[in-house]
Amino acid sequence: MSDAMQVFDRALVRRRRERAAAGIGAVRPVLEAAAERLLDRLDDTTRRFESALEIGGRGSVAPMLTARGIPFVASMDLSPAMARGAGGLAVAGDEEWLPFGAGSFDLVVASLSLHWVNDLPGALVQIRRALKPDGLFLASLPALGTLQPLREALGTAESELRGGISPRVSPFPELRDGASLLQRAGFALPVADRETLDLRYRTPLALLRDLRAAGEGNAVLAADRRTPPRALFPLALSRLPAPGDGLPVALQMLVLTGWAPAPSQPQPARPGSANARLADALGTVEHKAGDPTRPH
Repeated sequence: MSDAMQVFDRALVRRRRERAAAGIGAVRPVLEAAAERLLDRLDDTTRRFESALEIGGRGSVAPMLTARGIPFVASMDLSPAMARGAGGLAVAGDEEWLPFGAGSFDLVVASLSLHWVNDLPGALVQIRRALKPDGLFLASLPALGTLQPLREALGTAESELRGGISPRVSPFPELRDGASLLQRAGFALPVADRETLDLRYRTPLALLRDLRAAGEGNAVLAADRRTPPRALFPLALSRLPAPGDGLPVALQMLVLTGWAPAPSQPQPARPGSANARLADALGTVEHKAGDPTRPH
């Protein structure tokens, strides 16, 4: 992987998730709510799944998959401690180098875990290869707009105190990027949509504590690693909107759904193979290009 593709410090991500493993219960309600939104997509298919891999679920995804009757569930995490407590067969592994053979699973789920991957297209290709034909991939990632007030408050405060800005909140993908990522990775029937999880915190400091408890500290390589000014976080947090009933935080989730290609799936018709005209179906008159009688 070229240096230009290195956005995140993966070793730092692993260390932070390792430290967060013991206290992950503090944020379990948020993780479970996000996982439920994602796994609702399973209700839209009659496909029965026998072997599932969940990536980075932090103890929220594997129990839900088991409760849905899936007999074999493996839980993979960059952090060995997080993998051990996830609820499935524990596998310590890297999303950028999946340790599984082709066709190992018929379901792969990644709930809020792929946003720290440097080569996301490459990781999606490996996930698709790990699926059996007609296997399903479900993923959610924080989308553009998540933590935007915090990003802006930190940037403004740091600019005032230091005269410059260091990235302190991870960059997130846009909705329009989702389907194209799945197509590039070779998934069939790709779908990208958005889910919003509305949260509320008593204080801005409580939000920072939850991010730390989830192992979601800043791991951007370009971040300034110097000790921040003592006034940085108090100044930034004082500028966040905090009405009397708490600080509203919208977790915007990009939800990806794709299938591993299989001959049994619906295929697009060959060009020219239609046996009915669109004009007839719409009850209108067909005009050729350049026809002077064509309405304008």
